[in-house]
Amino acid sequence: MRLFALTVLVMIAFAANSVLNRMAVHGAEWGPAFTAVVRLGSGAVVLLVMALGAKSWRGMRIRPAALGAGVATLFLYIYGFSIASGLIDAGVGALTLFGMVQITMFAGALVQREPISLWRWIGAGLAFGGLAVLLVPSSGGRHLDPLGFGLMALAGVGWGLYSLNGRRAGDPLVASALNFALAVPLALIWLGLARDWGQGASWGWAPALTSGAITSGLGYALWYRVLPQIPASLAAIAQLSVPILAALGGAVLLAETPSLRFWIAAALVLGGIALSLRQGNRSKPR
Repeated sequence: MRLFALTVLVMIAFAANSVLNRMAVHGAEWGPAFTAVVRLGSGAVVLLVMALGAKSWRGMRIRPAALGAGVATLFLYIYGFSIASGLIDAGVGALTLFGMVQITMFAGALVQREPISLWRWIGAGLAFGGLAVLLVPSSGGRHLDPLGFGLMALAGVGWGLYSLNGRRAGDPLVASALNFALAVPLALIWLGLARDWGQGASWGWAPALTSGAITSGLGYALWYRVLPQIPASLAAIAQLSVPILAALGGAVLLAETPSLRFWIAAALVLGGIALSLRQGNRSKPR
């Protein structure tokens, strides 16, 4: 139950990121590169302070390959996610993001020859079917920006690889702190090339800093702690709940009213996750 509660908390943080970044980039009209710098910088500060306070560095062996992969895939996710947040709404963005995360992590599980039960495949199929129901365009629906969709899909690949890399990270707090701190220079280079600072409303600081310090920094550190305890396929399925949570957040903060089709999709997604979790618990050795 403790592991389940931690996983739910992480999924809520992920969903909040979709809404908060949409608020900063689209609502406050911040530049995506500047948003990324604020998000990574604030997350790095919080994580480094926590890691130093907890003395997590002692006795830890840093793996250069894992660290490099973590920084690269984190920046790939941040780059695609930050730009796409200003082009497509939070609900569709989260659906695209975690649909690609699902594909990437299941592919990773197959490459690693991780055993995947039949029930887990069925649960994943049911949950993915729910996403398909939600994504089917309706008459009078808005056009989906192709660039936004492509960049969010790229972000999904980056996040899926980042999650897979987290399964072999050492101390989750130190690994997350280093990933964020070393990704900041990459974001600053991007900012220098994009020249998109100093624009947008001042209230954009609130969602950007909240996303960086809390839902990203602390949320990702917690995710790296949870990941080694669950199979990659189950981690992929659990993340399918994020689009539903993001759509609910959009309804409250962005005045988006979920339709009947949304609730049907929600039932399919959450039902698929529940089926996979139940089977996963049964298959554990006693």
